[in-house]
Amino acid sequence: MSEIALPLAKNIFEAYLSYIRRFNDFTRLAPLYFSQRNWQATQQNHRQRLRLYKDTLLPLAKDLQEKLGTDTTNRTVWSLIRNKYQEMISSRPDAELAQTFFNSIFRKTFLNNPLDEELMYVRGDSNLQHLQEKSDLLNSYPASLGLDQIIRQILQDYDFGGEFMDKEKDVAFLVEGVKKVILSRYQVEVGTKTQLLKPVFYRNKAAYLIGRTYVGNKWMPFIIPFLHGPKGIFVDTLIFDPNLMSHLFSFTRSYFMVEAAIPSQIIEFLSSVIPHKKIHELYNAIGFNKHGKTLFYRDLLEHLEKSTDEFVVAPGIKGMVMTVFTLPSLNIVFKLIKDHFEPPKNMTRQEVREKYKLVSLHDRVGRMADTHEFEYFKIPISRVSTELMKELRNTTNSLLIVTEDSLIIKHLYTERKMVPLNLFLESCTEEEGKRAVEDYGRAILQLAQANIFPGDMMTKNFGLTRQRRVIFYDYDEIEFLEDMNFRAKPKPENFEQIYASEPWYEIKKNDVFPEDFRRWMIGRADLKPHFLDYHSALFDPEYWNSLQQRIRKGELIHAFPYPEEIRFRPDEAV
Repeated sequence: MSEIALPLAKNIFEAYLSYIRRFNDFTRLAPLYFSQRNWQATQQNHRQRLRLYKDTLLPLAKDLQEKLGTDTTNRTVWSLIRNKYQEMISSRPDAELAQTFFNSIFRKTFLNNPLDEELMYVRGDSNLQHLQEKSDLLNSYPASLGLDQIIRQILQDYDFGGEFMDKEKDVAFLVEGVKKVILSRYQVEVGTKTQLLKPVFYRNKAAYLIGRTYVGNKWMPFIIPFLHGPKGIFVDTLIFDPNLMSHLFSFTRSYFMVEAAIPSQIIEFLSSVIPHKKIHELYNAIGFNKHGKTLFYRDLLEHLEKSTDEFVVAPGIKGMVMTVFTLPSLNIVFKLIKDHFEPPKNMTRQEVREKYKLVSLHDRVGRMADTHEFEYFKIPISRVSTELMKELRNTTNSLLIVTEDSLIIKHLYTERKMVPLNLFLESCTEEEGKRAVEDYGRAILQLAQANIFPGDMMTKNFGLTRQRRVIFYDYDEIEFLEDMNFRAKPKPENFEQIYASEPWYEIKKNDVFPEDFRRWMIGRADLKPHFLDYHSALFDPEYWNSLQQRIRKGELIHAFPYPEEIRFRPDEAV
């Protein structure tokens, strides 16, 4: 059997090398497109990199199945393949990613295998490489240079491929920002120094420098966003707020383009800068979402070993398309597509999966939750509550396999747990409610600017994060904004039209009448007037049509991942 195992292990290894090489090729295009202000190419490049993993995996799985034949599920053969593969990847600086790639191809080839600790890298055994003080990944600036010179040196060290709009003004803004936040509270000492990662983080129309300053016996992390506008490159702001920094790496944001020859070193630095983020979230953020999924599952296994609570039906109004459950002690929900949809829903399960795929490939602009898709997902049957098992049997029975000790779910999505907006609005104060409905409207408008029309915009389909940011998480009716037809309602001209029980005018599939949103968007009497006034544009067909025109012309409308009021030049166009 070893004569079979070695060439197949080589096939898998060579496919991984091809994947990571092409991944890096796409990543290296990001600074080029930033320098050219080629935003359409930026978006296309992002989507191509997202598709790359599956595009590599599927033909490889088909090839392996043909070569293995009846040995496709032969455990002895797979054990030999894994051992040979491990020899090939053991010295690689990205061994953890290579292990995840093996897991993926194993699952695609050895079909319907929920979890195999002997044949997969379930717990992980790679030796992650740590970031050293003198690492080639870091630019370091001693305090002895002086603040003004440090800032100037930073702007000189990073080449964004274009002319600065006003570098002297940028220097002044950054010096003032550091004085205001750091030097007003801490004394510069002999050991004070500043470090920045050499790799630049690109996303949409922005480039970000990630750094930290050692002062006051601790590290003070910061992020510097750069934009490339019609007048040139400029520093947009300086971020010290840990909440804003965390939001830049949020599960609601698209992945960064950043060169990471040794991913674990980049992750280690990011973890020191944004310590509240889990490691799997950081891998997601830099584009290695499949490894992020692996680490998430490892975290889940560890959590199950340390906890005793049961999986239960998630609180909130039950959806018409998805059955949702959760583990109260875990900040995650699990979503299954129902076997049957009640009217007026008339889509298929595959169509729902396509909607989720659309979201995974699209810019989420900080307003849509990232998901992980699992097949043959296994949880201990002893941890499934009676109520949940009944609900699953009633709504998703075709997806279930029940064994003596496990519940195996053929297909599900995992997503960050949020407080449903409708539940929040039932009990919050008026002031809290006003802030929430303002952000609810902003979420819809920002999605529209990204060419997304949510479809079902009821508050039950939105949730609040820990920072009380409103996020959309129900994707079964999502459409591209440019495909919709926004209309003003025709005015009745006679008695029959005024009192007609049904609309007397023709309504086509994608017709939308924004003025109707007023009737149902917010129910609370003390919040509704404020919402209608604050977001009056939502109810104007011309506003929606103007957004369509900009999108159809190819414009990428930049969604700032931080408040516009902290921008140095809030009126500067990008």
